[in-house]
Amino acid sequence: MTDTTNLTRRRLLAAGATASLTGLVSGGVFAAGSDKPEKTEVKVGFIPLTDCASVVMASVLGFDKKYGIRIVPSKESSWASVRDKLVNGELDAAHVLYGLIYGVQMGIGGPKKDMAVLMSLNQNGQAISLSKKLADARAVDGPSLAKVMSKDKREYSFAQTFPTGTHAMWLYYWLASYGINPMKDAKVITVPPPQMVANMRVGNMDGFCVGEPWNHRAIVDGVGITAATTQDIWKDHPEKTLGTSLEWVKKYPNTARALVAAVLEASRWIDASMSNKVKMAETIADKSYVNTSVDVINQRILGRYQNGLGKTWDDPNTMKFYNDGSVNFPYLSDGMWFMTQHRRWGLLKSDPDYLAVASSVNQVALYREAAAMAKADVPKSPMRSAKLIDGVVWDGKNPAAYAAAFKIKT
Repeated sequence: MTDTTNLTRRRLLAAGATASLTGLVSGGVFAAGSDKPEKTEVKVGFIPLTDCASVVMASVLGFDKKYGIRIVPSKESSWASVRDKLVNGELDAAHVLYGLIYGVQMGIGGPKKDMAVLMSLNQNGQAISLSKKLADARAVDGPSLAKVMSKDKREYSFAQTFPTGTHAMWLYYWLASYGINPMKDAKVITVPPPQMVANMRVGNMDGFCVGEPWNHRAIVDGVGITAATTQDIWKDHPEKTLGTSLEWVKKYPNTARALVAAVLEASRWIDASMSNKVKMAETIADKSYVNTSVDVINQRILGRYQNGLGKTWDDPNTMKFYNDGSVNFPYLSDGMWFMTQHRRWGLLKSDPDYLAVASSVNQVALYREAAAMAKADVPKSPMRSAKLIDGVVWDGKNPAAYAAAFKIKT
């Protein structure tokens, strides 16, 4: 690790330790006047996925009004559309892929622009589906897929939802863990989440990685099976964020704080009880939001999983929206991890200053202020560690070495 990185880290940890002593001694409610939201109507984009729920429920349940704003959810057609509208200011903020924000920041996912992660919206709850054709050939999980692909040589196509996004990174990581190089041994295509099942139905791909409810929908429709959940790849992994441009945060800091506080309250409400989760599923199933049946959403939200081949299980690591505040904190190590994978797969041609970039993008100080407003618990450290499916530990300490150490990479 360089001296510069060490210095940045020391400054960061010192700032985190003193954050609670500056500006928020009242316990979190900002005074009227100068702290009033600069903008009261906030247009927030979302893609029809279960994990848009906290944004939708913040609006539906009126948590936004408590903080002096009105969230206007805007249903979008694709992640590329979300990216473009965030960049050009057509959206104020969005429910958006973690890796998309970093792709734009680094200029590898479209136009380069300074971006901001205001908070994390959820952990877990995505999956990798394989076609019934592959399942019939006995490819039902990672090891058996690798075996089938090595014996039956043909072009295999796998879909993700955005080139720098979370689903691409989970798919690549999972395939590589079983000796399959996603860049050499397969063809990877990009398909918007709501179009995954229809594309699999007509044979456009052998497998896909996407958020719920579309993996469960593939089972219900009889076109696919669940080979792995993303929580199998990384327990409590980062997923969607509340993202925007850094320019917007600087122009509307009070609005940004109010937005985070409102979504935090909705996140806490969802995770508070099973009945709240059921109510959430009933709400977002509506055609205005996810546009599917309630059962397709609520089974996996409640942890009731099936793989489409007769196996059922109760998953304790299903999609989380709050989990005592640990879900929503914009950990710097989470942002850094996506950059290590962008580097691994050749999207980044050289190593950035991982910690400095993450410190710029992830709005830790603003999040702490918003959490104080919402009386939400905040983790002590902006770094966290985890052991992934291949046994490799990620802790953010030496990102360049971590990215370079993978056996399968570009």
